[in-house]
Amino acid sequence: MWLILSDSHDNLRKAKEIERIIIENNIKKIFHCGDFVAPFILPYFVKEEIEFYGVFGNNDGEKLLLTQKSNGKIKVGPRDFTIDNYRILMMHEPFALEAAKSSNLYDFIFFGHTHEIYTEQTEKTLVINPGESSGWLTGKASVILLEPKSKKWEILYI
Repeated sequence: MWLILSDSHDNLRKAKEIERIIIENNIKKIFHCGDFVAPFILPYFVKEEIEFYGVFGNNDGEKLLLTQKSNGKIKVGPRDFTIDNYRILMMHEPFALEAAKSSNLYDFIFFGHTHEIYTEQTEKTLVINPGESSGWLTGKASVILLEPKSKKWEILYI
């Protein structure tokens, strides 16, 4: 099971709930689409036994320490990579979203920034914005669980 989240914006109370979700759902991979804000939130998401992938968001000011504390697992987006034979594009701001969707290059596209949940299945690509995991802007904190093989996903409100 994979976990997709974004826009955690230093909400430690929600981060603790997400940590519980990670354990309860036997999460194998975590994808964070940016706006961590400060490095002190990382221990809730970056675990030694779980693969972690992240991109910087527009509110991530302490990039050097975020890079160090994540062991280099947070990168500048858009980030294009392949894991488990799935080609993935991750970004914070969805500037390249339409071009990426129409390219049919990706199995999954994950993005954040808008603080609104968005999902779309094209012919090949599942596009996911998990909304905001902080709940600061909309009052609704959310993450998405994804079973990559079946492309079945579920929104969890925190």
